[in-house]
Amino acid sequence: MAYSIAELEAMLADIESDLVERKETFKGDAPRTVREAVCAFANDLPNHCRSGVVFIGAKEDGTPSALAVTDELLRQLADIKTDGNILPPPSLSVAKCGVRGADMAVITVAPADSPPVRYKGRIHIRVGPRRGIASAQDERILNEKRRHRDRPFDVQPVTSASIEDIDRRRFESEYLPAAVAREILEANDRSDEQRLAATKMILSAEEPCPTLLGLLVLGKTTRTFVPGAYVQFLRIEGTELDEPAVDEVAIDGPVADMIRRLDEKLAAHNRTRVDFTSGPREQRAPLYPVVALQQITRNAILHRTYESTHAPVRVTWYDDRIEILSPGGPYGAVTPENFGTPGLTDYRNPNLAEAMRVLGYVQKFGGGIVAARNALQKNGNPPPEFRVDQGHVLAVVRPPQ
Repeated sequence: MAYSIAELEAMLADIESDLVERKETFKGDAPRTVREAVCAFANDLPNHCRSGVVFIGAKEDGTPSALAVTDELLRQLADIKTDGNILPPPSLSVAKCGVRGADMAVITVAPADSPPVRYKGRIHIRVGPRRGIASAQDERILNEKRRHRDRPFDVQPVTSASIEDIDRRRFESEYLPAAVAREILEANDRSDEQRLAATKMILSAEEPCPTLLGLLVLGKTTRTFVPGAYVQFLRIEGTELDEPAVDEVAIDGPVADMIRRLDEKLAAHNRTRVDFTSGPREQRAPLYPVVALQQITRNAILHRTYESTHAPVRVTWYDDRIEILSPGGPYGAVTPENFGTPGLTDYRNPNLAEAMRVLGYVQKFGGGIVAARNALQKNGNPPPEFRVDQGHVLAVVRPPQ
């Protein structure tokens, strides 16, 4: 919710409130502690069902600190949502407001629909006006706060599956150490089911039904339960779909395996071009920059719809272009008109985004298309083309002219 100036001034003056954090500047340890506060407000352990507020430019007693609120400061604060340290990404807004006769930067953080939210693997909560780390009991309460109808589709239960369809060895050896801080793991006071529930791989410890996320990340036979969870790769010898195919494969499995195998396939078909004319030495470069292909294909896997469709992501490599087709059109704040705008993003699958960030396949939220464009430009390729409608997103990448 958005607060009026009068409401913000009343909150700022209430030094006992557990919905307010005050910082004089955004220097020193403030970038860390502000992120901890954002994480805690998103978790909303007291169940206020109200947004928490961080004031940058306020002293502990609520009086202004005379901080200069610059565009650069506002940009740094907005990056809190997308830099990948808080997972899943929090819903927040950043604004410059005149409060108590002075400018302050105000971060408003909405309670998360699907807690727990973590900052660098730790679940932060509010304990009165102070921050703290969630106990096992706090974690259980946060898990129970998830509501079936309001939760994103990627953490809905898949009732045809059982916990035996989850690869627990992969969870313990690969995912959990990357997702949860070491000291939390070393406490070792949570059962396997509680850990799976806390990372949203199952519905709850008491009802251990795998979620869609659990099957996408840890499923032993993912496509048994999610038929569209694969990438159809096709290499065409020519420029039209009806020309001969020289390579065709359906790439499936847990998302990490799917991305790895797709990367290998893309590398196998890429070619090195040699330039003898631009300088005294020959210059070698790939026909397509690997980073651009990775960013666009991973975006397709992340942002596709898994609901009410069995369609795969399709990667079709022609002699004169590569087409990446993702089922499901733009989502939320993203529209066909503003698609690809730098910094603008929304998540149909926010928990899959969290998992891909944990696994190292997403570096910064909202930066994939920008990174792809930059890599293509540096390599001499034309900019990527996007054709967007309500049912699909088609990306077209072309070789250097």
